[in-house]
Amino acid sequence: MLKVSPILPIAVIGSGPIGLAAAAHLISRGLPVRLYEAAPAIAPNLRDWGHVRLFSIWDQCVDEAALTLLKGHGWRSPAGNMLPLGRDLVEHYLEPLAATPEMAGVIETDARVVSISRFGLDRVGSRDRESRPFVIRLQDGKGGTREAMARAVIDASGTWQNPNPLGANGWPAEGEAAFRDRIAYGIPDFSGRDRPTYAGVRTLVLGGGHSAANALLDLAALAGQDPGTKIVWAVRGDSLAKVFGGGADDQLPARGQLGERLRDLVNTGRLEVIMSFATTALRQNGSGIHVEGITADGLRRVGPFDRIVAATGQRPDFSFARELQLDLHPVVESTRTLGPLIDPNIHSCGTVPPHGWRDLAHAEPGYFVAGIKSYGRAPTFLLLTGYEQVRSIAAHLAGDQAAADDVRLILPETGICSATLEEIAPGVLCCIGDHEAELAQAGGCCGGPPPQPATTCCVADHEAKLAGQGGCGCRVGERQ
Repeated sequence: MLKVSPILPIAVIGSGPIGLAAAAHLISRGLPVRLYEAAPAIAPNLRDWGHVRLFSIWDQCVDEAALTLLKGHGWRSPAGNMLPLGRDLVEHYLEPLAATPEMAGVIETDARVVSISRFGLDRVGSRDRESRPFVIRLQDGKGGTREAMARAVIDASGTWQNPNPLGANGWPAEGEAAFRDRIAYGIPDFSGRDRPTYAGVRTLVLGGGHSAANALLDLAALAGQDPGTKIVWAVRGDSLAKVFGGGADDQLPARGQLGERLRDLVNTGRLEVIMSFATTALRQNGSGIHVEGITADGLRRVGPFDRIVAATGQRPDFSFARELQLDLHPVVESTRTLGPLIDPNIHSCGTVPPHGWRDLAHAEPGYFVAGIKSYGRAPTFLLLTGYEQVRSIAAHLAGDQAAADDVRLILPETGICSATLEEIAPGVLCCIGDHEAELAQAGGCCGGPPPQPATTCCVADHEAKLAGQGGCGCRVGERQ
């Protein structure tokens, strides 16, 4: 029987920032690694939203092990306090990283993972499971398949390619598939390649997270240039408090400014907002689309619209891991241990206590999920979180348990944990049930021109929302 061997590589799935960081940490520890990317080039998700500006400054966008590799080959970092676009991150960080000799030799593009199992075992077989290597079936762009072995797997494949549907029940709304060619899932490039599609037409933006805010602000800028452009915003919840954010109290100034700009757009009447709208159906109306939804007052029909932007977040896809023994949280589809720390029904602060390999491990020995996919359907993921995740996992796989358990994670606070309702959004009821992800793989976005660098601030300690989890004030992320 084939046994797990130290000479087998550790498989990393996905070549976004977290996947490449995982490979860099494994390489730095002298561990064999193979990184599999389904697309023809690295970082396809970031390339898709390359026009979007991140919340985080450059210094918060790079991983320490990746930085060491890059500097060893003469790489020089952009100004640390600048806010990069997604394409900046690809061109000036990820592509140079992937091109280093150490990384280039382990990356395989055009290698889609279609299934993972244990050698000679399906999901049911549990005896001596940890002694069997992983077997990974890979498919190239022409449909050809092959298999590879691995001693462990780090799944950093992200969620960007698996958007949530418009339907409020968790499945596509009636008629959603029929209008697929007029629905954009994510954040279109309104000022660039997608401008002709949205200029002078009626657009409905659905979603209550930061991706929706980004889309709305860019559409408003387009409407300022082309008065024929009409925008309506519909949200499922009954509050805009979370997306408006903590303003000046947000320790990521760009994130705070995004919310303030959106609130100004609403308060000045330049944006029509429909609250508590749960989408159920899309129907043809002449050349446009009527959207039906359930509201507090019953069924409502809005429109017609020419285009719909679905900024409703993403969800993880575990279909290729069906034969593995996963342990998913029943609400957010993270690991069961991590779920209570990030469930948006009970956790509103936008921060999360330190967590490493122990919180990311599944019942399947040697299988870890990292990056935005580790959060399942929960929102507000930052690159800093993913970098610390893979550092801890790599240390564990190298047998350095002291380093693996020494998890340090200090995240910038949103500034809205215990602010009063009037401070957040005058006249709006509070609601923390916003399930819509900020942005897959990157931790948020800020449309329009880059905000001016600002001094980060730390708000006063807030009352703990999760007993024993480090609270959600200035000390979140410090070791207890």
